[in-house]
Amino acid sequence: MKVLTANRLIDGEVVFWKAGQWVERFADAELFTEIEPGEAAVAVGKSQPTVIVEPYLIDVVEAGAGLAPVSYRERIRALGPTNELGHGKQSEGGDAIEALQHASGAARSTGRLDLIRRK
Repeated sequence: MKVLTANRLIDGEVVFWKAGQWVERFADAELFTEIEPGEAAVAVGKSQPTVIVEPYLIDVVEAGAGLAPVSYRERIRALGPTNELGHGKQSEGGDAIEALQHASGAARSTGRLDLIRRK
């Protein structure tokens, strides 16, 4: 399972792909269970260089009450600034935020692990 993410060019906000548009909440992101639709969404994202920067697919897993990125880095990006619990997207609370905060697992996504294995 994968989710498409990028950073919005105008303000640097982490955004996620949902049905042809970019949304700010990880919980609203479209889930890709097959490679082709995900790669097609990446291609659409790359055709929007004045809207977002560097779209890429991230691995996600079931984590308690919802989905969460496998990578610790991506969990931090999905939560927003993590310097204080009252800041960023995590301050909104809810089941999706709870799942992100309590997710555990690999520190790296499979994409990064594949890159490391090739070296």
